[in-house]
Amino acid sequence: MINNNDNSNYNESDIKVLEGLEAVRKRPGMYIGSTSIRGLHHLVYEIVANSVDEALAGRCDKIEIYIDKDNIVTVTDNGSGIPVGIHPEKGIPTIEVVHTVLHAGGKFGGKAYSFSGGLHGVGASVVNALSEYMEVEVRRKGKIYKQRYERGITASKLEVIGETNETGTTTRFKPDTQIFESIEFEYETMLSRYREMAFLNKGVFIKLVDRRDEEITENDLIYEGGINSFVQYLDRTKESLTEQPIYIFAEKDGSIVEIAMQYNNSYAHTMFSYANNIATIEGGMHVTGFKAALTKVVNDYARKMGIIKENDKNLQGDDTREGLTAVLSVKLPEPQFEGQTKSKLGNSYIRTMVEQTVNDKLAAYFEEHPKEAKVVIDKCLGAARARDAARKARELTRRKNVLESNALPGKLADCSERDPALCEIFIVEGDSAGGSAKQGRERKYQAILPLWGKMLNVEKARIDKVYGNEKLHPFITALGTGIGEEFDIEKLRYHKVILMADADVDGSHIRMLLLTFLYRYMRPLLENGNIYIAQPPLFKVELGKEEFYAYNDKELEIGLEKSGWDKKKCNIQRYKGLGEMSANQLWETTMNPDSRIILQVNLDDAMSAESTIVDLMGDDVAPRKQFINKHAKDLSFEQLDI
Repeated sequence: MINNNDNSNYNESDIKVLEGLEAVRKRPGMYIGSTSIRGLHHLVYEIVANSVDEALAGRCDKIEIYIDKDNIVTVTDNGSGIPVGIHPEKGIPTIEVVHTVLHAGGKFGGKAYSFSGGLHGVGASVVNALSEYMEVEVRRKGKIYKQRYERGITASKLEVIGETNETGTTTRFKPDTQIFESIEFEYETMLSRYREMAFLNKGVFIKLVDRRDEEITENDLIYEGGINSFVQYLDRTKESLTEQPIYIFAEKDGSIVEIAMQYNNSYAHTMFSYANNIATIEGGMHVTGFKAALTKVVNDYARKMGIIKENDKNLQGDDTREGLTAVLSVKLPEPQFEGQTKSKLGNSYIRTMVEQTVNDKLAAYFEEHPKEAKVVIDKCLGAARARDAARKARELTRRKNVLESNALPGKLADCSERDPALCEIFIVEGDSAGGSAKQGRERKYQAILPLWGKMLNVEKARIDKVYGNEKLHPFITALGTGIGEEFDIEKLRYHKVILMADADVDGSHIRMLLLTFLYRYMRPLLENGNIYIAQPPLFKVELGKEEFYAYNDKELEIGLEKSGWDKKKCNIQRYKGLGEMSANQLWETTMNPDSRIILQVNLDDAMSAESTIVDLMGDDVAPRKQFINKHAKDLSFEQLDI
């Protein structure tokens, strides 16, 4: 019974007021997403974003990022420098306001920035709050100013430490080990991010340097071709159907639309969209406008030239995008972001602007380049024929009760729970492992689907071949979402889809084939975090009645050292596959939620994901060999970010 008169457990002292940046340290996830490696990298992104905003304002063309020992990061630019005078409201130096007060900056209705990538004005202050220390140097009005902060608190007064003819800001910080799970930065992740930033800001020089090891790693990133170079980079391993990308630019009422697009011989389409340099992974009004205009222009031109006859149906949107690589970048004064991840652009007027721009300028391009236009139209017509073949194959499979019915795959051992949020499905390689998994599982909420053989590499096939591939049918049917244009995440039958393959070359290949299929035809599952990789152990070590499992060679050595066992006296079993484990062993090591290790597949870096998929699964052998040679020695699934 609730006693409404009992106030002894709740009084005025329970109301906490978090001063300054204390709220950020208390709830860091609210400001940077998480305290994992993703949140760690976000710190650097926030500081670099401030420099990029200076570049957008035309005041900066050089940004340098250094990673030093102890994972200390330095970001320096040649912008105008953060103002250092006394702030009229706060009565302290403005640089101190910027770094110690939330929602303070030059991007809230002021005239300093026409375009800004900063969403909330919390960048510098949040990084400061989550750093063990931060030092900021400003070069402005002939002098060099410096101030130091420790865990968000001002540790020194602003002082003049020298004179200079240069301008700009240098920020040096060390992420706080009290906050983050690890402060070890990943150079390749940062390289991908800042390469993308250099593409989007034509002519801006970005230098990335890793000085943590004796051998310094350094990359200079500058692209005078801007997003044209971006498209060419994305298509570097594909056969382009036109010699140069189609480039479209328009400026109106303070907003800018910039598009680069090129068709290639692949069957997938790749599109990256941005608003003020922020990746709009959920699309938005600018993407809607582009797609609508592209479909209209292609159909209008094809009809005008008599390629599509009077009684023929129009090409559909998917037909006009097959084999298309496009980068769409808009810049607008007051971007409105929507969606769960705040990465969907909501400004309705930008749709009209993009649509009109593409209608006018792409139509003009086709008129002026009839040879290229014919290549594009032929590509779209081929896609339409494949779509029609896919429709027929889909209808055939439906009549056979494979894709759309209550009939689930015969080999699926379903769970009894009917709430998808509580259910998980293990996609298991082979009948042998499938048998052990079925016996060892928790039947209430764990389903098992054994797959046999290697399925289709969808990177080299059109969708009609996908529908015609029997080895993919059980997987598609079990998940229940459909694929491609019919995909509906609301119909997902299991919120955890766990890929459980052998820890060998064949298992890795099967896993990659499945991930490629998911990326091309069920991508929202990756974006939503529904896909996981199981981690079965490689070794079982026994000495007498005692035993332990090890998931790799390093863990084996550590386990032996910790237990003090003599390796020669131990019985060490190396599992060649999941089928070698008993049902109890498979449950204990790989399926039991209380003891297993499963890794969530994240789609953090879309550009890197696209490149990896194309390199590993595409037609060109050279990038695949290069990838294997580069990563063979340190390959692991400890970090799996597609």
